[in-house]
Amino acid sequence: MSATQTGSLVEAIKQAYLLLNQQRPDLARAQATEILDSVPGEVNAQLVIAICQRLQGDVSGAHSALTQLLEHAKDFASAWHELGLCEARLGDHGAAIKALERAVALQPGLSESWLALAEYYTAREQHDRAANARTQHLRQSVAGGDLASAFALFEKGRIAQAEAACRDYLYQHPTDVNAIRLLAEIGSRAGALADVENLLARCLELAPDFDFARLQYAGILNRREKGEAALAEVEKLEQAPRPIPAVQVLKAAVLAKLGRYPEAIEVYDHMLTEQPRQPALLVSRGHAQKTIGEQEAAIGSYRAAIDCEPQNGEAWWSLANLKTYRFGTDELAQMRTQLQEADLTEEQRVQLLFALAKGEEDAGDYAQSFAHYEQGNALKAVQEGYSAEETSRYTDRLIQTCTAELFAAQGEGGCEDPAPVFIVGLPRAGSTLLEQILASHSQVDGTKELPDILALVRRLSGQRKRDDESRYPAVLADLNAEERIALGEEYLARTRVQRGNAPHFIDKMPNNFAHIGLIKLILPNAKIIDARRHPMACCFSGFKQLFAVGQSFTYGLENIGRYYRDYLRLMDHWHAALPGKVLTVQYEEVVADLEPQVRRILDFCGLPFEPACLDFHKTRRSVRTASSEQVRRPINRDGLAAWEPYSPYLDDLRAALGETLQRFS
Repeated sequence: MSATQTGSLVEAIKQAYLLLNQQRPDLARAQATEILDSVPGEVNAQLVIAICQRLQGDVSGAHSALTQLLEHAKDFASAWHELGLCEARLGDHGAAIKALERAVALQPGLSESWLALAEYYTAREQHDRAANARTQHLRQSVAGGDLASAFALFEKGRIAQAEAACRDYLYQHPTDVNAIRLLAEIGSRAGALADVENLLARCLELAPDFDFARLQYAGILNRREKGEAALAEVEKLEQAPRPIPAVQVLKAAVLAKLGRYPEAIEVYDHMLTEQPRQPALLVSRGHAQKTIGEQEAAIGSYRAAIDCEPQNGEAWWSLANLKTYRFGTDELAQMRTQLQEADLTEEQRVQLLFALAKGEEDAGDYAQSFAHYEQGNALKAVQEGYSAEETSRYTDRLIQTCTAELFAAQGEGGCEDPAPVFIVGLPRAGSTLLEQILASHSQVDGTKELPDILALVRRLSGQRKRDDESRYPAVLADLNAEERIALGEEYLARTRVQRGNAPHFIDKMPNNFAHIGLIKLILPNAKIIDARRHPMACCFSGFKQLFAVGQSFTYGLENIGRYYRDYLRLMDHWHAALPGKVLTVQYEEVVADLEPQVRRILDFCGLPFEPACLDFHKTRRSVRTASSEQVRRPINRDGLAAWEPYSPYLDDLRAALGETLQRFS
């Protein structure tokens, strides 16, 4: 071929791609066909035809053409990118991800491949990988420009310097969308979600068609408990000309968070009709089904996920976490086999260890069960990085600050609405049982573990980043009457979406036991119930539990024993500083003699007795915690001594609890 012919070929290929960019696939395909008539086998022309086939609706034909093309052009990165798009359109997100990963491995500068990977990782709820893909996409967007130095600092983990450099640049270029995106990623890394929300909103003001930024924005709104606003953004994305697979996944998650589980299940069903072998979707649907009491359907979803992906640790653990499910011998063997696989992620390994330990516990093999619980806890503890010393110091600050003198000086005030009933304590202490009893009353709505008090604490702390010094709890002494009323009213407004029409509602976030002082300052008429359980039973039950998020103190017998001690001394302090304001309910006493304890709880809450509270297991409502199936059965004593077969292995827990045990002997 002569130089003139080569030049003509290059120009012809450019023209074909230009026609594609102009959304004229018919002309682009004609151009590519002419090229192939002159130069048979020309790979760019073959790629253009495949792209045209996809754009014109023949996705299967495009997939076939790309497969043939890649047989003799294995390193053609753009063809791998296009194959990934076709795989996704055909419903196989796993194959799509593999193709796109191959594309960026061959050509790391393929910006659109990174963006597509971010979308598909998000659809599979692989958020760390999605964040990395976003970062790589951003790298291509800022390469060679004045923002490159700020991005380099960000990649090196020098967050404060990266933020300063990015803000300096934005001062000079306030409408640069890439700079705003970079600052949002910096904020996300620092945990400053309020800043991220504002930055993404600004990004969309400047670039309203930037769909992936809108997807991120909707996700942040959902994380910040702004479900209705998140749903509005999702609905905008549903109108986008190009389908984004993560949109429907996020929509289902938002609906579930809003308590609209049947609608969420409908979304999952629709997605699974198009993509039947998607383990992440099957597991998420199972969670929604479990929450509304459809146990058999949930089991079916979890098992289907395992059929698709035998090493899916979340599905195995979800079966175990039903508490009422019993693994068969074959299933236990299958889990042991999966644990031998070298390519398990750390998360999968932890989930499988906890699930196998639960199965062995049910089978009566306590030695093996404890060994696997211990291994799972050890791995999880490394991931969490929990500090018992930090918890003890925080407890000291609460006790030293929130004194009887402080409450006396503050006097009466706050929002006087009596609607909230807080159930606090340690997880696995019986709080779900108490919630179910109260939620069976006609005047009480059950909700979930609401994050809103914790959100107010974060704001009062003044911390924009995790390492900033906190103003909480010292700031409580500075709250004036108007601020206390405003904070109480804000809490009620934030929680309104979770409630029905009953005059009272339950917030069962267990960690709120640390913030009883704040609660009584801003909601003086709220009722607070401390769900308490024998320390050996409570701590070992927490040790056996793999929590979805938070509760990092549970991973290790010494950690959880020390935490129980700190919890108990703080509760002792609240009783001294706020006498009569907290009702302690001992789980063992509820199980032993239900009716007197129910009447005692209702009296404390100012509620008349209703027999339905004794028949709590008949109440149909959504229950999101690990006890969801247990509270749908009548009261029983099964769990009271569940720790005793493990007694020979619990010396570390006894040592950590110390003198605390004497109070419960």
